[in-house]
Amino acid sequence: MPKRFFLIVLDSFGVGELPDAHLWHDEGSNTLGAIRNHPNFHCPNLEALGLFNIAGVGGGVPSPKASFARMAEQSMGKDTTIGHWEIAGIVSPDPLPTYPDGFPKELIEEFERRTGRKVICNKPYSGTEVIKDYGREQVETGALIVYTSADSVFQIAAHEGVVPVEELYRYCEIAREMLSPPHNVGRVIARPFTGEYPFTRTANRHDYSLTPPADTMLDLLKRAGYATISVGKIFDIFAGRGISESHRTTSNTHGMQVTKSLQGQDFSGLCFVNLVDFDMKYGHRNDIAGYAAAATEFDGFLTEFLAGMREDDLLLITADHGCDPATPSTDHSREYTPMLLYGKGVKAGVDLGTRASFSDISATVLEFFGVAQEKTKGKSFYAEVKA
Repeated sequence: MPKRFFLIVLDSFGVGELPDAHLWHDEGSNTLGAIRNHPNFHCPNLEALGLFNIAGVGGGVPSPKASFARMAEQSMGKDTTIGHWEIAGIVSPDPLPTYPDGFPKELIEEFERRTGRKVICNKPYSGTEVIKDYGREQVETGALIVYTSADSVFQIAAHEGVVPVEELYRYCEIAREMLSPPHNVGRVIARPFTGEYPFTRTANRHDYSLTPPADTMLDLLKRAGYATISVGKIFDIFAGRGISESHRTTSNTHGMQVTKSLQGQDFSGLCFVNLVDFDMKYGHRNDIAGYAAAATEFDGFLTEFLAGMREDDLLLITADHGCDPATPSTDHSREYTPMLLYGKGVKAGVDLGTRASFSDISATVLEFFGVAQEKTKGKSFYAEVKA
């Protein structure tokens, strides 16, 4: 029977500040803590699996159904790219560049020259606020809204009626080509919007990530002949490397539908899923109610998904960083992440404590498939939980 591993990343679902959170001014951040007492939060499946049994979370059940751990990020960052790379076996000792004062003049001028369009904004901004403040000017002039955040991102926003989506994507490809060291930002992101003022962002976002600097578990699994299926922005985060099949999604709901559909298919390998709405729609917008409701929706998805798991299937639920919606900041937060591992081949209730690196997940996935870890990082915990 095919062996299948479903790895689901709840984008930004942190479970409390890391010891070095002060280096990012993230003291006190706790994404799960911010939503768990909201009336919209109802997650009996996550609770039964052991979410609240994880170290530092509090309020666990007597007999959790999954094995569980609290994951510490070893890489120097708190962004999507570095977080996912570490989950996949790459530890990044150096942070990717950020631009609290906007991008250098010479870089913007070169981007203008290559695209033939002027740039407006060029400063850190909320993605929803930037189109309120600069959207009219963009529509009137055809200039490109370029902005960043506390993360290593070069974001380009334009109205779809003024700059067609494919043209915006081409501008992002130009930026990605330009942004080499020392300006090797983690992601260039297309941020199209539409409608009338105050405008609405569309589902046509597209990320252009740095190519991973070394092999990840995806490369190793694919090389060994296993399927490596991406759902959501996983393909973008890894610049397509090591991916055998990709499914783009428009929302958490769509991502869960695709994942459930894949569960009904016969394949042998890894299904790597990112559910981005937690971060993009709720964490960054300080929407506690929306974040709590999204967690509840995911928990509802688990009811059917857990029932549909096959004999040799494993499910691992984790996150890539935090994005506490209750803090004044709208940026990512430096937090521990949860790890819940469930399946008929896994012992229930094994407390794996606090792991030193997200990369322990990669090592565990590779051991499950019997693929040599090679130079990827991490220490597998599969032997500790194998039934």
